[in-house]
Amino acid sequence: MGGLDEKYMVRALQLARQAEAAGEVPVGAVIVRGQEIIAEGFNRPVSTRDPTAHAEMIALRAAAACSDSYRLTGTTLYVTLEPCAMCAGAMVHARVERLVYAAADPRAGAAGSVFNVVQNPALNHRLDVDVGVLADECGSLLRNFFVARRKRPTG
Repeated sequence: MGGLDEKYMVRALQLARQAEAAGEVPVGAVIVRGQEIIAEGFNRPVSTRDPTAHAEMIALRAAAACSDSYRLTGTTLYVTLEPCAMCAGAMVHARVERLVYAAADPRAGAAGSVFNVVQNPALNHRLDVDVGVLADECGSLLRNFFVARRKRPTG
């Protein structure tokens, strides 16, 4: 998919920057059916006081609402950071066809880094996965966010 993957990841990166501007961990997600963006989201657990308000979960909820079904067959989810186990499990339940993520998460990634929920043969659905689209840009945004956070004075 090449160019299209980059196009949709650019949008996810824009959403990640919105999360950062709001003081959230900069992660953005876009869900595409065909060549149309049907839903998007960015991290909002801090502002919503909701531990499930990850970018992917927000996008999945919006996609299900506009599809009038929780089954999101034929969709691709683009996200700037490898999904956690919660988000990966939701993608499996929603029957998302394909996952494209930028930066790997070696501490909590559930699409190959720590776990591989999205391709676990014990589950009734597996996603096709592509890794590394705009990984440098997305990884830099995350690294810089956490460096700045550690430098903030406490108290």
